[in-house]
Amino acid sequence: MKAWLPYPILSLLLFIVWLLLVSEISVAHVLLAFFLAWGLPLLCKPFLSTLPTIRQPFAAMRLIGLVTYDIVVANIAVARLVLGPTARLKPVFVQVPLTLTQPMSIALLASIITMTPGTVSSDLSKDNKMLLVHALDCSDPDALVADIKQRYEKPLLEIFGC
Repeated sequence: MKAWLPYPILSLLLFIVWLLLVSEISVAHVLLAFFLAWGLPLLCKPFLSTLPTIRQPFAAMRLIGLVTYDIVVANIAVARLVLGPTARLKPVFVQVPLTLTQPMSIALLASIITMTPGTVSSDLSKDNKMLLVHALDCSDPDALVADIKQRYEKPLLEIFGC
């Protein structure tokens, strides 16, 4: 069974999400949802097998809520910055030293930073110990680094234990 349906929860979620996206339950959409839910996990199995296990699911839920909140707040802040006088902007590159060691956890941190408007992950050092982040407006680079480590990296360490 595991060979044909390696990630049953992911398959179920894909099936449900597809039907929600198309907003229609017909034979054709149910069949397409079934094939997507069955085929995508099979195709992605080599990539998914290296995922770290979630050790603290409640911490993961808190992080999802925090990131969602930060995205909404940052959208408003960036809109104000962009619509105002742009000469006052203080763009900066900062290097964030990483405690995370697992590649997927580092990728998740970089993705969270990039999804939050006003910041973007720019580069990762060859030894995976330093993440280069660009901020649209930052008056205190050290505070930005501390904020990233506290708000995002610390929960990821708790969630994945790496």
